[in-house]
Amino acid sequence: MQASNENLHRGLEERHIQLIALGGAIGVGLFLGSATAIKTAGPALMLTYFVGGLVMFAIMRALGEMAVSYPVAGSFSTYAYNFLGPLPGYITGWTYWFMWVVTCMAEITAVGIYMTFWFPNSPQWAWALAALVIMTLVNIINVKAYGEFEFWFALIKVVTIILMIIVGLGMIIFGLGNNGVPVGISNLWSHGGFFPKGAMGPVMALVMVAFAYLGIELIGVTAGEAKNPEKTLPAAIDKVFWRILIFYVGALFVIMSLFPWNEIGTKGSPFVIVFDKIGIPAAAGIINFVVLTAALSSCNSGIFSTGRMLYNLALQKKAPAVFAKLNKNSVPVNGIIVSAIFLSVGVVLNYVVPAKVFEYVTSVATIGAIWIWSVILLSQMAYRKSLSPQEVAKLKYPMVMFPIANYLSLVFLAAVVVMMAFSEGTRVALYVGPVWFGLVIASYYLFGFHKSDALAPSEARL
Repeated sequence: MQASNENLHRGLEERHIQLIALGGAIGVGLFLGSATAIKTAGPALMLTYFVGGLVMFAIMRALGEMAVSYPVAGSFSTYAYNFLGPLPGYITGWTYWFMWVVTCMAEITAVGIYMTFWFPNSPQWAWALAALVIMTLVNIINVKAYGEFEFWFALIKVVTIILMIIVGLGMIIFGLGNNGVPVGISNLWSHGGFFPKGAMGPVMALVMVAFAYLGIELIGVTAGEAKNPEKTLPAAIDKVFWRILIFYVGALFVIMSLFPWNEIGTKGSPFVIVFDKIGIPAAAGIINFVVLTAALSSCNSGIFSTGRMLYNLALQKKAPAVFAKLNKNSVPVNGIIVSAIFLSVGVVLNYVVPAKVFEYVTSVATIGAIWIWSVILLSQMAYRKSLSPQEVAKLKYPMVMFPIANYLSLVFLAAVVVMMAFSEGTRVALYVGPVWFGLVIASYYLFGFHKSDALAPSEARL
């Protein structure tokens, strides 16, 4: 197996992995982006999240099959290199780095938006910069510091969503906060029906739903620093689907039962207005703090991922050797710092186009995620093809419904790309995406990596 990670410290325990897997799937896409998605599809948005959840579970199982057999820090970049070829591995490594840089721009943008809740006259870009600096410092300390921050950040998100669902059900069933009059669930069909935008509504919401799930694959990046990956990775992945149902579909069910879907996007985050309805004066501020930690959590994970991907690319000799250097705490500090420097572009965007930056960067990040998820599915298919029937029987964590789940998931991802063309805000990704892939492929040949890969013995990749 190419690209060893023996120098990285396995400092992530099972509780870290569990919460990282969950925290990676619950970010700004749910807390902030759900308002936009609700306006696009209405109550039928729950169907999009459910189907999307099934696809994400299939992708995670495909990743899990490879990660349990080969727990390396480079994860999908290494798997693409080994099972699809050097060029797909190169494109995947740099695209995942690019995706998280862009995603973190979205997250620090969200931090700026949330902080102006308390400080309305302060500049959005200043808070974005502060978030970037703090999360970079956390990641430089050691992997356990990252794990601890992510554990508590994710725990805050999880507890909040559970409380919101419980309180919301109290309103729906018992009339909590509504003078004892049960709200019921008639809002799910009373404002234009369950499909107020027609059958195409849920389809048009695919892009925002896909962005909401971005980060779920992060567990694969943690594989190289997980204690006992054979046990911790399957345990985390198996719980992902049910947690998605509870946290995404359950939360949206409560929100759209309590409020007419066509009013939700007008008053900020849906989570804020739900708690505000209880009548607690500080509720809005408390939830604003929670969604702030959600954004910081995703930024924290993004900086972690970018550093590890540059580290793995350097081990493959596809990035400057300086990125393969670790500090005394076994952290790829150079990759983290350089990624943070690129992230500062997000601070500039917050200064130049604060109103549009979130939609622009989320759509560009989503096109990167589509590539990564597709590569995971294709790599697993190629990996399985390389195994004998006896080796397949011995797999410790085999992919479910192989290969049907792979093909259906790839169709879903293709549909997301098609839907990007129908909105001006997301269409920008279809311009940026080809340019990015063109530049990466050009650099592969320009720097002569095709020659060095051709000279490398084939067994070096297997």
